Amino acid sequence: MQAIMKRLFIGIIALLVLVGCGQSYEETRRLTRQQRLKMWREDSAALKIAVMPTLDCLPVFVAKERQLFDTAVDIRLKRFNAQMDIDTALIRGRAEGAITDLVRAEKMIKEGTPLRYAAATNAYWLMVSQRQLRITNFKHLDDKMLAMTRYSVTDMLGDLAVDSAKLAPERVFRIQINDVNIRLKMLENNEMDAMLLTEPQASQAVLKKHHVLLDTRKEDIQMGALVFRTKNMDDKNRKHQMEVFMKGYKQACDSINHFGVTHYKQILKKYYGLNDQAINALPDSLKFTYQLPRQKDIDRAKNWLLKKK
Repeated sequence: MQAIMKRLFIGIIALLVLVGCGQSYEETRRLTRQQRLKMWREDSAALKIAVMPTLDCLPVFVAKERQLFDTAVDIRLKRFNAQMDIDTALIRGRAEGAITDLVRAEKMIKEGTPLRYAAATNAYWLMVSQRQLRITNFKHLDDKMLAMTRYSVTDMLGDLAVDSAKLAPERVFRIQINDVNIRLKMLENNEMDAMLLTEPQASQAVLKKHHVLLDTRKEDIQMGALVFRTKNMDDKNRKHQMEVFMKGYKQACDSINHFGVTHYKQILKKYYGLNDQAINALPDSLKFTYQLPRQKDIDRAKNWLLKKK
């Protein structure tokens, strides 16, 4: 009898423990849901800027790291490695602003995502070829693979090269490699014949003695842009956030122009994964602007998209 009572007592204790654990688990789930909801609300209210590890985003990183944005305003960076992911963030409202190019911006506008231009960036692009292949002009791209991103400035520049050399479009194989760092690695590993790169990937390619076929600075093509969505951006809070962002952004541009890009070595290492050699290879003449994009560059993007369609 005593043994039966003992087992019964142990069973009751075990049941109480299980019930207690069940309540604790439900409480934990409830708190987790509350925390997730709180985080979602905070993220929704924040001004989110989509960026990539390209040098046209440096003023955003500098402003964030050096606290040039008013700390009372919640400004968050959404980091991606591919332009297509930035497009998705803008289209779906997961970001209010982004660093992009005019071709992609005009394509989004055309497809129903209203955007406004806040500033042009200093982005430029190089077309580089694998050094072992001795591709020294556009005609040598015949029957070669060219890495780019479709419906972007790199796609437009690919057409420019093909048209200039009077090549049949199907004779240059456009390979879509969206991740800018993977694209560079494919050049270094001799997995791609040629590609279009912006900074800092472009300077890394030049550092390894890959051949430059095209430099948009010499063609007077300026296609980088800072854009904001216009949908749901008219309320007082959003306008204030954008004003705060632009103030910090302009201060960062002025600071970089004054001290030089390499002055921000630690930021370059943190956000771009560059070593000292790659940082020192960046052009000393890089200047950052916050003027609006030129109408002729916007028109160039529009006309190319119209032709592409």
